[in-house]
Amino acid sequence: PLNTSSRAVRSNQSDPHRRLVEVVARHRDSAWRAPIHAASRSAYSSFISCWDRSSPLVLDSGCGTGWSTARLAERYPDAIVLGVDQSAARLERFREPELPNMRRVRARAEDFWRLLAADGIRPARHFLLYPNPWPKAAQLRRRWHGHPVFADLLALGGSLELRTNWRIYADEFRIAAGTCGIDTPPVVSFSVDSPLTPFERKYAESGHRLYRLCLNLEK
Repeated sequence: PLNTSSRAVRSNQSDPHRRLVEVVARHRDSAWRAPIHAASRSAYSSFISCWDRSSPLVLDSGCGTGWSTARLAERYPDAIVLGVDQSAARLERFREPELPNMRRVRARAEDFWRLLAADGIRPARHFLLYPNPWPKAAQLRRRWHGHPVFADLLALGGSLELRTNWRIYADEFRIAAGTCGIDTPPVVSFSVDSPLTPFERKYAESGHRLYRLCLNLEK
């Protein structure tokens, strides 16, 4: 039976962070100039050198082992699906055969996004599947929408899909995108038959409500 009493995320926030718009606006109005890590730059160069640009790019940021990358590669067989994760330990736990249209790289997502944006490369689709919610109010700047890289993330364009089991995260992401001038549809609750990630399967089996925000970032 489903564990419907399981709490999705424990947080001292009951609503979007009171300083969210202030933080997002400050980042929006000033370029983030932190140096890009050498390992991320090397991973990026290796991918770019072997990517056939006639194939659309689907980005799976924070892919963990790459299980979600494989599921997305099955879903989008005509695209190159690239999983990006900074943890070698997670990436090494992938036990399936690599599909012909999937790639996995070890890199910091925030570095990879900036490198893509600098080269004018726009993924057709971009997935943020169950990112770390950093649920304490003091951790706002660790969430992607509170991070200085958020404007670069939006600048990648394409179709961006966020999935989370914490409604506040999705609501904050939506507010942050709106603060950056993006038209934002509502956050929706959804059920899943074919999970895209192991976390999605676990959350669904535990009775957590799942939330999705889909943004069209084409300009």
